[in-house]
Order: sequence, then C-alpha cells, then structure tokens
Amino acid sequence: MATEVPEHSGVIIEETPLEEMNLPQLDTFQYKHKGNEINVSFTCPEFTAICPFSDFPDFATITIDYIPNELCVELKSLKLYINAFRSVKIFHEHVVNRILEDFVRACDPISVDIEGDFNIRGNIKTVIRASYRKE
Repeated sequence: MATEVPEHSGVIIEETPLEEMNLPQLDTFQYKHKGNEINVSFTCPEFTAICPFSDFPDFATITIDYIPNELCVELKSLKLYINAFRSVKIFHEHVVNRILEDFVRACDPISVDIEGDFNIRGNIKTVIRASYRKE
C-alpha cells in the first residue's frame, strides 16, 4: 500500500502489503470454563516493526488484555506472531489494528483491549489503543 505525501516532497511511503507480511497464525486452545469471565493480560516489551517513512526500527511495548469466550491464545504462537513484525514496514496506528483484527479472528474473545506504547521518536511519545467487544 503506497501512500503519497504531498507532491512537492517527492517522497513515497510504502507499508508492507498484508499478503507479504508473512505473519504466523495465532494458535488457540479450548477455554474449559466458558461463562466464568477471566481477564488474561500479555505484555510484549520488545516489540519492533519498521517505520515506513524512515526505514528505521520502531520499538514498543504491546499490551493485550482479553476476556476469553471459548478459546484462549497459545503463548508460543503469540510470541512468534509478535516477533514476525520485526521485518514489517507498518505505521503505529496500523500495527495495533492489525494485531486486534488477527487476535479477534483467531480466538473470538468476549472483549480485547490492545495498546501499543511506542518509544519516543523525534521528541514525540505515541500510544495507540484499540478495542473490541463481542455483541
């Protein structure tokens, strides 16, 4: 997906297309206590992706809080999935939404909140939050 910046800059910014991200599947296992709502929280303090504008790495702590419905996410698959972003060019806003969409697709939780707390870049601190609630 190429995004053009105003014509006078001559810069074209390209994110890695979804089909080229090669993100591994998030594996799940059966939650045996359906109806007993628990909150599961994951913190991934070493998240890295590539800035599509500068080609420099962006670092963040990704936090995932969810209430399982019938499935839970398996930790090794989550680790492999999160680490796969290291070679992906993607904006902060898009990576948090990508993780949210893939997480919901994998385990269909009752709810999930995802936060990307990105390291300071150019004197600006960025925190992105996205949520899903099952109807």
